[in-house]
Amino acid sequence: MDPNEIKDLLLKKLALQEVHVTGDGSHFQVTVVGDLFSGMSRVKRQQTVYAPLMDYFSDNRIHALSINTLTPQEWQRQRTLNGF
Repeated sequence: MDPNEIKDLLLKKLALQEVHVTGDGSHFQVTVVGDLFSGMSRVKRQQTVYAPLMDYFSDNRIHALSINTLTPQEWQRQRTLNGF
């Protein structure tokens, strides 16, 4: 599976400002940025991202997924702290 497929699907299914996907084969890392995460628990954020990808897990196109969810404010703060 191509990382761009995951990116396109998440952008289509969720109201996100940014999506960054790396990985190859069936192991991927995703950073997603969106206002929709405001007020959500960490678990709820993970569930929100997993939901549109469930078919990819069930047919093993995705075996492992590491998810980093951020609001735009959290993303800006992280980028500032990392010198970006």
